[in-house]
Amino acid sequence: MTTRYDVAVIGLGAMGSAALSFLAARGVRVIGFEAASPAHGLGSSHGDSRLIRLGYFEDPSYVPLLHRAYENWRSLETRLRERILHVTGVLQIGKPDSKIITGTRASCNMHNLSCDELSADQMRKRFPVFGLEDDEIALLDPQGGWLKPEAAIWGYLRMAAADGAALHMGSKVDQIDPDDNGVNIVAGEHTYRASKVIVATGSWISQLIPALQNIANPIRQVVAWYRPANGFATDPVRMPAFLRDEGENGSFFGFPEIGPDGVKIGRHAHFMESINPDAPNPAVNDADRALLDTFAAKSLPGMDGRRVNETTCRYTMLPGEDFLLDHLPGENRVIVASPCSGHGFKFTSVIGEILADQATKGGTDLPVDAFTFDRLIKAAEHAKATKTEELVLPR
Repeated sequence: MTTRYDVAVIGLGAMGSAALSFLAARGVRVIGFEAASPAHGLGSSHGDSRLIRLGYFEDPSYVPLLHRAYENWRSLETRLRERILHVTGVLQIGKPDSKIITGTRASCNMHNLSCDELSADQMRKRFPVFGLEDDEIALLDPQGGWLKPEAAIWGYLRMAAADGAALHMGSKVDQIDPDDNGVNIVAGEHTYRASKVIVATGSWISQLIPALQNIANPIRQVVAWYRPANGFATDPVRMPAFLRDEGENGSFFGFPEIGPDGVKIGRHAHFMESINPDAPNPAVNDADRALLDTFAAKSLPGMDGRRVNETTCRYTMLPGEDFLLDHLPGENRVIVASPCSGHGFKFTSVIGEILADQATKGGTDLPVDAFTFDRLIKAAEHAKATKTEELVLPR
């Protein structure tokens, strides 16, 4: 006899583990499937740190979700009796008209957030590890900092199990078949039954949700760690986490010395290289190292760092780089979560709540109107048209 569940969560990375935990805490009969192991190296949630900030340059509409995310992160810490969120401040650096600076200022102004503006000279005195051009400025978000991704995922899974969730690790779901009364979930030789499913499989999302083929783009991301000669300057007490707008060269992110390998650096979306999610991550190469070494030498001269470690992970990029948190069109038993586009982990604690609401109530009171299939399809069509124009115009 097949056991029937109220909800099945497929993919127990950041968003799936949080959703599983929120559902179990509400007394929902829930089962979770993870094809590998928690926070594994082929996902998007390993590497010891993720940024969190309130002054959100991407779009001011994210700020209310961030306020709820902060509340939920603190609730998670209280229950786990473990620190997940570390507040060091986040510096957002660039020229006054750069996207990071103008976007951060817009979010801070709209939502009345604390935001200290520092000139290049002020930055050199206060945070000497950074190298700035004379025409650059920085905005300091005092509530920003970093999260421990592996600890968060393991914490949510431990809480889910304690609250009665069934966890199936190393169990890859091959197929979902919704019908009028529920959803069949096929994993290997076994079939499970649930009233609703949440699909949160990261770079594999289009394998279960064909509507996202050619829309959700798994790409390779590379980060490296630098052991500083000047550890005094890179201590979290004296060095905030940071974002830096390099104009046409993209945007970079980094963290103070919070682990044994030192200062971590990466470029958002790296080289935007698409990958096969079923293949191992391509190895870090000389071009990757040159990009990050050059940035470290230019932007963090005060650390005098030596690269000691490197790794790859994955982003799953959506057109427009917004999130997708919505029911599959025409099928209200299937909820699709493809949130990240490289900037989603900080929202894990609120997205778990949103997904639990959608699975149990059919919707949520939290602001998610921008994260629908309808908006995504329009963004995809716009991106395709823009790309076509770029290809045609030079001829």
